[in-house]
Amino acid sequence: MLSSLARADAMAEGNQVSHVAGAHNEWADDLSRGADTSMPEPVMLPEKEIRSHVQSIREGFRINWMNMRDALTGQVMWESGEWDCGLDELEAQVPREILSCRQVSRELNFSSVEVLTSLRLVQSVIFKGEPLEEWNFHFGFVIPNSTNTWQQTIEAAEEEEMLPAELLSGNVIIETTFLDGDCPIMTQRVRIWYV
Repeated sequence: MLSSLARADAMAEGNQVSHVAGAHNEWADDLSRGADTSMPEPVMLPEKEIRSHVQSIREGFRINWMNMRDALTGQVMWESGEWDCGLDELEAQVPREILSCRQVSRELNFSSVEVLTSLRLVQSVIFKGEPLEEWNFHFGFVIPNSTNTWQQTIEAAEEEEMLPAELLSGNVIIETTFLDGDCPIMTQRVRIWYV
């Protein structure tokens, strides 16, 4: 499957290159005819409009539900349809068996009223107030007024590197920050209790 994705990426790059080359030829034709080929100045939005747009993105973004599965078997290990994005910290009771999974698949369903050009998330695992791990995931373009499902696969550490559930339970916070490019949309903190 990976080789198929690599081929698809290479084909997309090839299309992009030929498109750019075609655009360059049109520009050269315009230049030879004496046409004005100067580039327009970039449009800069006033600070107030930028803040207003960012606020609209934040108000229109929400998490609808999330689940976590054993990525190898597909068995749902934990799920929640209740996300209050306004709370500073949520709590989740997750079966301790999830710690024995070699890979965990997380499925996240979200809605956005506004267009997002480069949705991504940064997820930090915090243990007793100290950062333990950080992962970055990229979704990309989000159509306005859409609901989307996003799935990520997370590989577990080697068994001998894992901390026991008794030590982790209540002491681990998963902090997830959603961003559009470099612009933070929201941060969600979830304290994990292994049951």
